[in-house]
Amino acid sequence: MTVLNKLATSLGRRDEIPNQLLAGQIVRAQDQQAVTELVEHLSHRDRRIQNDCIKVLYEIGETNPDLIAEHRLVFAGLLKSKNNRLVWGAMTALDHITLKEPRGVYRLLPEILAAADTGSVIARDHAISILTKLATFNQFSKKCVPVLMEQLKTCPSNQFPMYAEMSLKVVNQKSVRLFREAIGNRLARLAKESQKKRITRVLRQMESRRDSIGPL
Repeated sequence: MTVLNKLATSLGRRDEIPNQLLAGQIVRAQDQQAVTELVEHLSHRDRRIQNDCIKVLYEIGETNPDLIAEHRLVFAGLLKSKNNRLVWGAMTALDHITLKEPRGVYRLLPEILAAADTGSVIARDHAISILTKLATFNQFSKKCVPVLMEQLKTCPSNQFPMYAEMSLKVVNQKSVRLFREAIGNRLARLAKESQKKRITRVLRQMESRRDSIGPL
């Protein structure tokens, strides 16, 4: 039985369990050939097969990013797909391999940011995650942290608290003022009390990190 025959669609299933089980099998077997076959079927004429393949691939990447890292250019190409499931699935895959291939993913930032601006909430969430991971590397921080600050100024209110929490992890002495301004300016405009509480907590956490961040 080929990998294609083990996908949920091929088995007549509408749930993701077969795809998750297949991902687990591939990871345990370290089956690079199966990964290659899945990548090849991302362009299958049946969109359901495409969706199953990207699902299995990013499930594999979550557990063992090494198995899918070499296909980062393929994932980047999918960010322009008309199939939204492929777009945010590819962004998820890129997120999973960022810490393994930071330089390679960094080079894909233009495509990642373009897809984040026009794609779904899930795609944007993973783009922010990619930025925060890249920002942990000194050679990429100078570029990625300012981009994160801009995202905080313009992102939807529903995502704003989560993005602020994620960005706090990479704030340093050079960016702390921009970070404080970005979240402070939006705090009063938040409609939900739960959102305000999360941002207030972020500000408190920032204050508590005074020693590691530097003067506020």
